[in-house]
Amino acid sequence: MSEAFITCSNLSFSWPDDTPVFEKLSFTVGTGRTGLVAPNGAGKSTLLKLLAGEYRPSGGTASTRGVLGYLPQTLPLVGDLSVAEVLGVSAVIEALHAVESGDAAEEHFTTIGNDWDIEERTRVQLDRLGLSDVQLDRQLHTLSGGQVVSLGLAAQLLKRPDVLLLDEPTNNLDGDARRQLAGVLEEFNGCLLLVSHDRSLLDRMDRIAELSSGEIRFYGGNFTEYEEAVRAEQEVAERNVRNAEQELKREKREMQQARERAARRASNAARNIGNAGLPKIVAGGLKRRAQETAGKANEMHASRVDEAKSRLDEASRGLRDEQKIALELPGTRVPAGRVVFVGEGMQISRGGRALFTGEGADLAIKGPERIALTGPNGVGKSTLLRLVEGQLEPEHGRIKRADGRIAYLSQRLDLLDLDRTVLESLVQFAPRMPESQRMHLLARFLFRGARVHLPVGALSGGERLRATLACVLNAEPAPQLLLLDEPTNNLDLVSVGQLESALNAYEGAFVVVSHDERFLSGIGVDRWLRLDGGRLIETGPPDAG
Repeated sequence: MSEAFITCSNLSFSWPDDTPVFEKLSFTVGTGRTGLVAPNGAGKSTLLKLLAGEYRPSGGTASTRGVLGYLPQTLPLVGDLSVAEVLGVSAVIEALHAVESGDAAEEHFTTIGNDWDIEERTRVQLDRLGLSDVQLDRQLHTLSGGQVVSLGLAAQLLKRPDVLLLDEPTNNLDGDARRQLAGVLEEFNGCLLLVSHDRSLLDRMDRIAELSSGEIRFYGGNFTEYEEAVRAEQEVAERNVRNAEQELKREKREMQQARERAARRASNAARNIGNAGLPKIVAGGLKRRAQETAGKANEMHASRVDEAKSRLDEASRGLRDEQKIALELPGTRVPAGRVVFVGEGMQISRGGRALFTGEGADLAIKGPERIALTGPNGVGKSTLLRLVEGQLEPEHGRIKRADGRIAYLSQRLDLLDLDRTVLESLVQFAPRMPESQRMHLLARFLFRGARVHLPVGALSGGERLRATLACVLNAEPAPQLLLLDEPTNNLDLVSVGQLESALNAYEGAFVVVSHDERFLSGIGVDRWLRLDGGRLIETGPPDAG
């Protein structure tokens, strides 16, 4: 296990249209837990696919040493598969049962190999990941999204991997499942490379690898220590830029002053030569020498200015582009206490079973409340949001929605037409907004120049989120109630910060389903609801017990 490692040597990869992703990337990752961070679109998932052999490099090599386990961000699983089939143990279990029933055919023993304890090992692995109530013959379509992710991880761990590649493994996981995942990874003693935006999970890493501009840089320590190191680097870089800017101003000022002095000397010299009555040839020689002296001085100062510009450019390259968005959204304001939604005795069935216990669920939402909706995977949080929004109507109970727009952002960010451009999408949501205002607005959401004409389908996850927020938050009329279902899934850390900025500028009511406690604390949640066991109850924040 100690010899497990990942290595890339002069790795190059381009998309079919020749857009480069990596050019001669080289690095090695050994035993231990490494968190890989980068902005959306930088190539994190692509790098893992190259290491897993799903993509072939156009140059160089990407390889792993030891047994490989790989959990992609999107699991290629079919809904009618059984749990045992997903785990890759169905054939062995069938052979075991055949032998137990007295069938001694040789092919059964060949299938079993050394896996006589496969059922016990499988059960232990499922229990460790919070799937103790999931039976091996259960079909995939009956599981929640979080349970499917945990099942996919269990399938990889059953391989007893030396090298483990995980791409956003906490997506759709509830709080309990996240803690169980973290415990499993704490016990893993091979080579782990983890892509995640989950800051709590990244804080359990031994080192952080930052992928930026096609290069990887390693920082010892966890994510909090990485942030501190980056912050210190930024302070130095900002100080270097300030010093370089001051130096450039000084050199420009000295060059201008030198030119003014030279001009005065030239004027005085011309007047003195004229008054002295010198012969033309002598006067011309004196004038040329004065011009040459002034020219050399000017060249010297110009050279110093160029050098100062170069030092400023070099210092500026040390600055990180934080890509922050700053917004004001007064159109979304909802008066305090105004009721925007009321549901009494709500009831709806899923798979023939009532979602809520007793006489149904009651829920009132007032402006401008900031509500977090939590609960285990599969209890119906997304269904409740669709009831509030109006996609679903209750089978029993009463619902009243106030006049005003309710906007629902699903986990899939599928609100926008993939074939429309970013600008066309905003036109659709805000048709009366002047063109100049649209361009200014999109620039504040970091869509500038030609990027406003990109089709939505070509955007990265973070870009699509920004485009969706730009359209939804500035729609006509503006939303008074915003419903967000796991909005941080598949977002890089910069994009999560941008989402926090947008929600902090929003002045209406919102309900957000999320298991990211740091994100929830960053958006000022002031009311906590939990859906569990068919009951919707008021709670406090997680640390309030």
